Amino acid sequence: MTTPPERLQSPENRSRLIRHFEQSSIENHNSAWDNLWETDNSDMWDRGKPSPALIDLLEQREDILSPIAANGQRKKILVPGCGKGYDVVMLALHGFDAVGLEISAKGVSTAEEYAKKELQAPQEYNFGSAWAIKSERGSVSFIQGDFFQSDCTKGEKFDVIYDYTFLCALHPNMRAQWASRMADLVFSGGLLVCLEFPLFKEISYPGPPWPLQGVHWNLLAEGGDGILYPPKEDQQVGTGSFERKWYIKPDRSYESGQGTDMLSIYARK
Repeated sequence: MTTPPERLQSPENRSRLIRHFEQSSIENHNSAWDNLWETDNSDMWDRGKPSPALIDLLEQREDILSPIAANGQRKKILVPGCGKGYDVVMLALHGFDAVGLEISAKGVSTAEEYAKKELQAPQEYNFGSAWAIKSERGSVSFIQGDFFQSDCTKGEKFDVIYDYTFLCALHPNMRAQWASRMADLVFSGGLLVCLEFPLFKEISYPGPPWPLQGVHWNLLAEGGDGILYPPKEDQQVGTGSFERKWYIKPDRSYESGQGTDMLSIYARK
């Protein structure tokens, strides 16, 4: 039986994560995330392994996403909100120079410890069935800081950025800032890879994770504000900074999004 929307949104059915952020203003969300790290509550979003959808993309569609540029240089990829560093390490094992960004100092130290151990003896979950060693490992590094601060990456731009649960962790009022900052950080012609989640939640439901059905397209391609509920009849939508190049439902994803996640790739204009 399907649970009615009013029951899903009732206080007793809201997740620990939603209840935690209901008590914080948007201005204090960074501190709220840091508090969850410091109180050992990262299990609320930790997946325990790198993204199966991203692994399959890297191994099966090198024509779309390759770790080596046309000039022979290794591409640099950023993972904002990298958590414990699973995707950062996996990307390095596939040949990228991978950089993880976290707001929490404890989160960064946790990721650095994980990377140190994992790079010495990579686990099988870093690779898919199509794995074939085509390039040497890239480097791994982590940054502790606020993604929205211009000096966070010291003016550096990236060939690729990967977003899984970073956008959905942000209050909807910050979505336009997310799109603008992504445009600042990606080279012209560079790629923004998004594993779109959660797409199974109604756009009006609370978060985090905040529902994202249609949000990536509105922000990146249409130049909208990403707030689709309630709909704005007079919203003026301009031209976005990105062009969508690829949009598929991945064969594999995390259990929480399997069958509903979409994998999109946007090119910076």
